[in-house]
Amino acid sequence: MSYTENYKGIKLDVQAVNMIIGETVKTEIRGILDRLSKHVTQINWASFHFEDKSSKSTDAKHVGIRLGIPGPDVFASDNGENFMALLAHVEEKLIRQLEKRHKGE
Repeated sequence: MSYTENYKGIKLDVQAVNMIIGETVKTEIRGILDRLSKHVTQINWASFHFEDKSSKSTDAKHVGIRLGIPGPDVFASDNGENFMALLAHVEEKLIRQLEKRHKGE
């Protein structure tokens, strides 16, 4: 499943391999974009990648997020067992990258 939307001027692209993204996850994705917007002046696009490798016994789920912002893009990903927890971990990683970049300016 994949879908694209324009969320508050941000081109949002979501790719989901071997799964369907429900409304709860879509709402969380939008919340993540709102929170990340507080750490950067402009987000041009955001790409979310979800994959469920049910055949793996551990860390079967994967989440990756790439943000198109002025300058080099930022990217973070993680593997685990719960998509909502993975989204939170990846969001934290992106916030740390954005804060580190902001301090370097």
